[in-house]
Amino acid sequence: MSGHNKWANIKHRKAAQDAKRSKIFTKLIREIIVAAREGGGNPDTNPRLRAVLEKARDANMPKDTVERSIKKGTGELEGERYEEIIYEAYAPGGVALYILALTDNKNRTAQELRHILSKNGGSLAESGSVAWIFERKGVIEIPAEKISDMDEFTLLAIDAGAEDIEEGDPVLVYAAPESLTSVKEALASNGFTGEAKITYKPKNSVKVTGSEAEKVLKLIDALEDNDDVQEVFGNFDIDDAELEAIMAKLEG
Repeated sequence: MSGHNKWANIKHRKAAQDAKRSKIFTKLIREIIVAAREGGGNPDTNPRLRAVLEKARDANMPKDTVERSIKKGTGELEGERYEEIIYEAYAPGGVALYILALTDNKNRTAQELRHILSKNGGSLAESGSVAWIFERKGVIEIPAEKISDMDEFTLLAIDAGAEDIEEGDPVLVYAAPESLTSVKEALASNGFTGEAKITYKPKNSVKVTGSEAEKVLKLIDALEDNDDVQEVFGNFDIDDAELEAIMAKLEG
């Protein structure tokens, strides 16, 4: 299983943890507000809003909370003004981190992230020093159990406009961000449904093992525990067995 597919598995497991801690609601509310502010409150004409509303539904967010968040974004209700900021950083072992944040106080956020990084063996990087490693892509995560013939599925996905397919569980179908919705709809019409989102895929990876691997995952966990941080992407690669052992330790 490739590094990015391992990352998808980590995200699923962390999402379950976040749901238990109720942190996911805080992050989703901010994302809904920003998406509605930028593209309007109609998910039919706002792909970003449509994607986050799917996540909100999966997280069982109350309907009135969703509607209030949309109205705050469109200005129908008074609400906070969140700003999108990307922070670039380094984790132990030379791993590059790409941190997406939504904040109403960027000075506070920068200070908090600097503290988290320093405490966990990382550091903020200069603007541009890490960004070049990550490519903005659309990705659809299809549960492997839904695919009986991988070759047939690959041809179908490519015909639908996919750029790349990565085997594993889930199977990752990559597309240009602007083509994500059309590729997802084409796959869904053939019975292949899955979560669609924008991701940042690393062009290269850094192998980490032992204590360094554990430090990297602990740092990412600490960063994503911050309310202002929406998501963290990294270019690390950790062996499957070691990854499982570390995740079990962190979850325990």
